[in-house]
Amino acid sequence: MREPIRIVAALIRDEAGRLLLVRKRGTETFMQPGGKCEPGEDDVTALTRELDEELGCRVIRNSVAPLGTFECVAANERDRRLHAAVYAVNVTGDIAAQAEIDEIVWIDPSSPPDIALAPLTRDHVLPLAR
Repeated sequence: MREPIRIVAALIRDEAGRLLLVRKRGTETFMQPGGKCEPGEDDVTALTRELDEELGCRVIRNSVAPLGTFECVAANERDRRLHAAVYAVNVTGDIAAQAEIDEIVWIDPSSPPDIALAPLTRDHVLPLAR
């Protein structure tokens, strides 16, 4: 069996308590922003880099709070498992889709819209955010 894909992911809320989700180019599934650690990066460094690259925002370092690690089916590779370290973070700066991100949405975690959600988001992050 192949090793799980290891990622870091962010739970980001706005002032109204809504949760930020992203959709990557060429996919239909909305998920947490984040990505894979580069060699030598710790989770927070990787998450900070990924959020800057994907959304143009900066992590407020003293806001980072670990929420847990979760395993589930990978959203865009159904034959792979995902191992995700999820962190609640606050960010500063304007958030905009860039790099491989095609779309961003803010959702109410208590009543998500009828959109395709990644298993990590649907099964683990939304329950945490409620």
